[in-house]
Amino acid sequence: MDDIQNEDELIGKGPVLLSKDSVRVTDADEEIFILYSELQIGGTASTDFRGLGYLDSRKDLLEIKFELKNVLQAPPTTPGNSNKKSKSRKTPKDTTKTIEIELLQDKTALRSRKGDTGSVLWKASIDFAQLVLEQYYCSSNKSLFNRDLLNSLNVAELGSGTGLLSIALSPLVKRYTATDIKPLIHLIEKNVALNFPGWPNIPSGSKGANISVEELDWISIESASPSRRAKIYNTEDNPVDLLLVVDCIYHPSLIPPFLATVDYLSTPGRTAVLVVSELRAEDVMRDFLDKWLNIPGWEIWRIPNDDIGKHYAIFLGWKN
Repeated sequence: MDDIQNEDELIGKGPVLLSKDSVRVTDADEEIFILYSELQIGGTASTDFRGLGYLDSRKDLLEIKFELKNVLQAPPTTPGNSNKKSKSRKTPKDTTKTIEIELLQDKTALRSRKGDTGSVLWKASIDFAQLVLEQYYCSSNKSLFNRDLLNSLNVAELGSGTGLLSIALSPLVKRYTATDIKPLIHLIEKNVALNFPGWPNIPSGSKGANISVEELDWISIESASPSRRAKIYNTEDNPVDLLLVVDCIYHPSLIPPFLATVDYLSTPGRTAVLVVSELRAEDVMRDFLDKWLNIPGWEIWRIPNDDIGKHYAIFLGWKN
């Protein structure tokens, strides 16, 4: 998709909109200095974050509610406009909408399976989903995404964890592929089926029918030959328009395989990569940006994130 620009000075990188105050990232050290300085000015120290960042690791079942106010009278019609748990009053004067989602967690795996952080729900996924849903359904003069393109998008998510984003955002897009390592696939599948009864054996066009769940190990992608990579995930048959990554930047050893996966899944001039990350360790975030900037062909932008909070950074990657 080509860049587009409208009267509001929004630049489009595929489906993602860059406002005039978005910043092109060219130097990792400078970017980290700006991000963490703004964090301190805002009165929030990196050591004060909300624990590790998960919502509640003590519960087996979570009930998540997204309360939306000032909802548009007639939101765009998209595939699977809402899931079974969604509730929306129908009276013309009503401007509120509540989306309810139930999620199972594997709290035992968090403590017993080394390196498993995706078996419980993290706050970043809730905050990001709330932001996107508010911008989509409500009267907002700014948005991360071009609404006219959303319902035609093939979206893939890395590190889907419990699968919250696939359930919350799939009604807005054409196809949503949730991916993670093999031990987490069954948990995602259970949560999708919990919110869309009968999944995956439901008719095309039904709520939740556009969700697929696939195993995708970044380390396998990094070490695989080109022909083997195509067998792991075929980008020719399943090209990605929007690649979502929410709060997956936390361990330095995973950065190279993560970036190798991002680079492989991204079609030049087509795939927009949106990375949302809570600002924790400065050295990890610096290493991530430095390594991404050094992959040929990429441009990286920081998107203003006042609505989601300064303790997050939102980056857009675009491969030319």
